[in-house]
Amino acid sequence: MQVQVIAKPAESADVVVVFAAEGKKLLGLGAALAKGLQRAMAAPAFSAKRGEMIDVLGAADARRVIIVGVGNPRDLSAIRARKLGGKIAAHLLQVREPKAEILGGGGFGKLDDAVFLGNVALGAKLRAYRFDKYLTQAKPGQEPAAIAALSLVTSQRAATEKIVADAEALATGICFARDQVNEPPSTLWPDAFAKRLAEFKKHGIVVDIYDEAALRKMGAGGILAVAQGSQHPPRLVVLRWNGKGGKSKEGPVALVGKGVCFDSGGLSLKRTSQMLTMKGDMGGAAAVAGAILTAALRKAKIDVVGVMGLVENMPSGSSFRPGDIVKTLAGKTMEIIDTDAEGRVTLVDTLFYAASRLNPSCILDAATLTYSVSAALGPVYAGLFANNEALAREALAAGQAAGEDLWRLPLNPDYLKNLASKVADYRQVAPDDVSADAAHAAALLAEFVDGKPWAHLDIANKEFAAKDTPICPEGATGYAVALFDAFLRQRV
Repeated sequence: MQVQVIAKPAESADVVVVFAAEGKKLLGLGAALAKGLQRAMAAPAFSAKRGEMIDVLGAADARRVIIVGVGNPRDLSAIRARKLGGKIAAHLLQVREPKAEILGGGGFGKLDDAVFLGNVALGAKLRAYRFDKYLTQAKPGQEPAAIAALSLVTSQRAATEKIVADAEALATGICFARDQVNEPPSTLWPDAFAKRLAEFKKHGIVVDIYDEAALRKMGAGGILAVAQGSQHPPRLVVLRWNGKGGKSKEGPVALVGKGVCFDSGGLSLKRTSQMLTMKGDMGGAAAVAGAILTAALRKAKIDVVGVMGLVENMPSGSSFRPGDIVKTLAGKTMEIIDTDAEGRVTLVDTLFYAASRLNPSCILDAATLTYSVSAALGPVYAGLFANNEALAREALAAGQAAGEDLWRLPLNPDYLKNLASKVADYRQVAPDDVSADAAHAAALLAEFVDGKPWAHLDIANKEFAAKDTPICPEGATGYAVALFDAFLRQRV
């Protein structure tokens, strides 16, 4: 979708979008169309509550005018503007309109035109996303695959263009993450994912890829153990964006992502219904990649590294087994209890690599890690664990700014008592692994961050939307890309 910013409405636009506040008051440039829209605005079913919409044909010299309610303008926020943009895009797709002119002009409460329209455009781009590369036949009567263009009309042209450019970068990062999560597991195994990440070099990102031999040489026993049942060997990928030109005195922000490209559960085999979404078990790695890409595209003035351990967890004669003892990259040993708790086995190596070799100022990881966190928090929040109070506050603020809210959960060393093993340094999971598994997993991961400030985002069940949402069609969400981007913005 192309987004352009123009200073004046076109003399003849087929589709015009205007905004109305409670009380049916048209806002900004839309007020000039009030006379032509009076009868439509009088419809009793339309009160201009936020997200309400009325579609008027043949009025105000346009073929179609879409009136969008914003409710009380004082209650508008950037996230709510994004959701309005998503609703506009969904409607344009439904009525098969490939282009529209969106009128700004003020009246959006504490949001100026640039911020409001930029977020409307971002929401529209995210809602218009489609993953249709494997469709070979057009289906009659369905909406078009894309919206071709939106024109944003505002007197704040330069400021709006800047925000739109940043929105384009973020949308590209989120859609990259969505694409990877939506890919079938038959096409996105560890090496294939790594090759896609290697293409980031064209954006000025430094890409290092470590193959199985390199992982064996460095002693990454956790990653190797999980991968050993698959015909597709593992990879460790490190992405570096040096936005400060390497001149920063403090270390980079490190983003770490769980990258299980498909999780069958290994020998602790999942049921079929549980496996259907396991192509998305690399959602944390996809989010890290999307955030690094976004930082590069918007030329962020920050040094950031992304680290992803990419594996496939499969059952075979060579799979790791319950009862195995794994020696991790940190030199600590772990007794394997459940091969379907593979994420923490790969993450301990990935986290320790980031902490011990990249000199980070802080570490944030994202992982589709435990069923227990989604059972506790449902669809509203992802879980946050942190060993540093200041970092926890930063992460919470970033989640709120991104519309991806976090809820802090306890990181307590007492959970390690349930991870004591008689034959290794740690048990992989607690004896009762359905009780506070997220907290036990976080306590284990904390042992591998080398004392660095660290925050762990358990984003289980956030990687897919089961139905259309205001800014995401059914399918992969790209969850945590926006959160990571908001965090990096706070640090500049």
